Amino acid sequence: MNRRTFFQSALSATPLLSAPAGRKYKTALIGSGWWGGNILREALASGECSAVALVDPDPAQLAKSSELVSKLSSDQPRHYRDFREMLAKEKPDICIVATPDHWHAMPTIAAVKAGAHVYVEKPISHTIDEGKAMVKAAREADRIVQVGLHRRVSPHPITGMAFLKSGKVGKIGMVRTFAHASGGPGKKTPDSEPPKGMDWDMWLGPAPSRAFNPAIHPKGFRHFLDYANGTLGDWGVHWMDQVLWWTDETHPKAVYSTGGRFVRQDSTDAPDTQIVTYEFESFSATWEQRHYAGNEAEKHLIGAYFYGTEGTFHMGWRDGWTFYPAKKSQQVIHVEPQLNDPDGQNIKELWADFLTAIKKKKKPVRDIEIGHRATVAALLGMVSLRAGHSIRWDGNRCIGDDAANKFLRSTYRAPWVYPE
Repeated sequence: MNRRTFFQSALSATPLLSAPAGRKYKTALIGSGWWGGNILREALASGECSAVALVDPDPAQLAKSSELVSKLSSDQPRHYRDFREMLAKEKPDICIVATPDHWHAMPTIAAVKAGAHVYVEKPISHTIDEGKAMVKAAREADRIVQVGLHRRVSPHPITGMAFLKSGKVGKIGMVRTFAHASGGPGKKTPDSEPPKGMDWDMWLGPAPSRAFNPAIHPKGFRHFLDYANGTLGDWGVHWMDQVLWWTDETHPKAVYSTGGRFVRQDSTDAPDTQIVTYEFESFSATWEQRHYAGNEAEKHLIGAYFYGTEGTFHMGWRDGWTFYPAKKSQQVIHVEPQLNDPDGQNIKELWADFLTAIKKKKKPVRDIEIGHRATVAALLGMVSLRAGHSIRWDGNRCIGDDAANKFLRSTYRAPWVYPE
């Protein structure tokens, strides 16, 4: 019996949560910041969910989310600083995990063990071995876990992927993924006291102890490596997911990354420049990023170029997709995006798929295992960068490379325990 058959059998044998007639799914938001609000907005808009709890160690974020809920519904969610207390008291049907990356694993694992289905933001984990533990927990608990890689349900990536798979681009030998932005050196931000009432120790959780800095919270955490993996973990996971959607291969066999902080002089510590090469069986792929020199000379500043014998295909974000044929006699083909406000996303469609998966007892389009693969592809670039050399990957470990394998996990700060 293969893994898919086993999972479907397990779901059929174990009754999954379905909101009975007249009752909505009790929904809790863990991580009540800007992006968590975007997800909760769509949960409430579905008409099938009620907000019962908001979790965040910062009361200012709780207040903002509470105000959003009040504008959209008559729900009166209770406030918590600790997700464990919330799970014990509220027993939610669904949990949204929209925390910083270093807090994705533990709440997701605790929620599925408590019987809840989970919508967790990308990347699914801060380190690769956390992701393995999350997949294991979801399968053992027979819970649905949807990953917030909403481009899989976005109209133009769907039609673009159909175009790619039709063969009209020809034989594709290389894919280039990238994200570039304007910027400069910046400046240092001094440490300070946390915002009034904020439980900074809880926000840090398993990460190393350090003083509060306004460059980290509420939106800057992605560029601090104790809490995230820079642009590669943020944007790279989206575009590596597009590569894995296109190919039948599940992982690269070799990865090499180079980069560093060549321009930035601010308080962050993530690379401002990074290049990653991925060796697959049938093609090569690259990732590149920079936080400076945004310009109009490069037609697209984010996305993935698929290079084929019949032309070049660009999968973009706010600029849709475009095919540039190799033959000058052929017309360029372009499809505009269909994105939702705010922030140019398709959470609405992904949330609808999530609810359908719960009700029909089937895997969602961005199942935890698929989200794990995209996360792994991105984080392998960080493993190589930290190790300082190329790595060979068998889908689970770096082959014969203890020095690199130590970067597949992190050391949790007591009393938090790394998930296995």
